[in-house]
Amino acid sequence: MQFHLNASLKNVHTFSIDQTCDALVEVTTIDELISVYRNPKWSTSPKLILGKGSNMLFTKHFAGLIIVNKLAGIELTETDRHHLLHVSGGEDWPSLVEWSVDKGLGGLENLAMIPGCSGSAPIQNIGAYGVELQDVCEYVDILYLDTYTVKRLSKEECLFGYRDSIFKHALYGKAIVVAIGLTLPKEWNPCNHYGPLKSLPAETLSPRTIFDEVCAIRSSKLPDPRVQGNAGSFFKNPVIIKDHFDRLLALYPNIVGYESNGMIKVAAGWLIDQCQFKGVTEGGAQVHPNQALVIINYDEASAVDILKLAERVRQSVLNKFDIRLEHEVRFMGRDCETNLDKALESLA
Repeated sequence: MQFHLNASLKNVHTFSIDQTCDALVEVTTIDELISVYRNPKWSTSPKLILGKGSNMLFTKHFAGLIIVNKLAGIELTETDRHHLLHVSGGEDWPSLVEWSVDKGLGGLENLAMIPGCSGSAPIQNIGAYGVELQDVCEYVDILYLDTYTVKRLSKEECLFGYRDSIFKHALYGKAIVVAIGLTLPKEWNPCNHYGPLKSLPAETLSPRTIFDEVCAIRSSKLPDPRVQGNAGSFFKNPVIIKDHFDRLLALYPNIVGYESNGMIKVAAGWLIDQCQFKGVTEGGAQVHPNQALVIINYDEASAVDILKLAERVRQSVLNKFDIRLEHEVRFMGRDCETNLDKALESLA
């Protein structure tokens, strides 16, 4: 293990903002991870475990230690009815999905091309095209940072919600995801009721055809972070009561919404698009010209550029639709996680 002091963060998060941290280290085993946390040199320093950095914006220099999760390994076993995957936390999620489809396994194909590592997937309860991680997750193995012991949490214990989990609340800062267990049924049933997947002919449906279609859709709509820095969907799709949605529907017959547990989930991209934000810039940041839900590092953007643009978008949507957007991207401040309001206050 090598500690890099005053390290650049440009290549360890997909926004590619020119930000720095006090120190950075990569870990490849659980023992290395434990040794970093036990190291007296870093005992009082703030620490952040990072996977691919695909859902993170560093708003300032991070005055602490960044630990990059490089835990690797995939184990495949089976029962009479299921394929079972045990996946180490540092495995690249898009590569895992592609690997599973290549193996002829069904169940992950709707989650193709979601950037990040497998250890981040349960934290966010990632989801796309009608499928969420909780639909295929059997367990999550975590390292407790007080006892340095590994415990297995069942899916129920993870308290999954919409882009939410226990790892954002009761276990935040107290445990690290070191592996996940996925259960994929051998008797595959397609999930093709969502959006453009509906148009796929029934006779052609397979994990491969859905995977290919999801990849094609995402590639056409979403910018490649290797070309233009971004963190994918910047805002969550807001969930509102039906009365609110019905009032909006009367004013905007084309509004996009889906029923979800008695509420209505509204497409945040549609809301932002109606506010005419596609292509709008703030310094080096830009709302993507083809996908209003994505803010990109258009031209050497600073974190301040992105924060200011995000606030302009949020305020416009609030003024027009009386809906307050929540950011899906995590914001990391000088020594702890923050949010858009606090980050903007610190600029004043």
